[in-house]
Amino acid sequence: MGETQRYAIPYKGLKPGCHEFRFEVDGSLFEEYQSTEIKDGRCDVTVGADRSESRIVLDVAITGYVIVECDRCLEDCRIPIDFEGQLVVKFSEEVHEYDGEVMWMLPGEDQVDLKQYIYESIVLSLPYQRVHPDGACNPEMLERFRIVSDQEFASIEARAGGGTEHNEGEWAKLAALREQMEAEEEEPEKPRGTK
Repeated sequence: MGETQRYAIPYKGLKPGCHEFRFEVDGSLFEEYQSTEIKDGRCDVTVGADRSESRIVLDVAITGYVIVECDRCLEDCRIPIDFEGQLVVKFSEEVHEYDGEVMWMLPGEDQVDLKQYIYESIVLSLPYQRVHPDGACNPEMLERFRIVSDQEFASIEARAGGGTEHNEGEWAKLAALREQMEAEEEEPEKPRGTK
């Protein structure tokens, strides 16, 4: 069964009134969209569909988790997903663009494909900063990325500054070479054939 079929509600034969549908999301949805953010995940999707003659109102709830890279330690991090939204499906002979809140369908279509809506809802419900709970990050990685305090930086700078005497000969040579190059740039070019 393709991803579209997995997340589709059959419209033909759906009687007016309220209906409930359930879907399970796994890593294959994120693979299909070639998501660079979401590595894997497991979510349950519940859709309450209220069908009338001219439209269907879908109340969508998504709960579960996704696996992303932690912004702090770069290790895999499990982020909970808890989303609630509403999508209105309307029918029209004219082609309209899907805007995230209203999906337009031609009267002859027989199913509502929720794949894109579910994927976008999960991505948009991710927090801005994706990190492990305090204390759960990989300590080795945190040590590698540790920010140095002002005192530590001053200490490092002092230690580095103490070892410049033995390199002064190399620095002096570089400074002399630089002066020579600058002097050559300032000299006007002599015409060819003159001495």
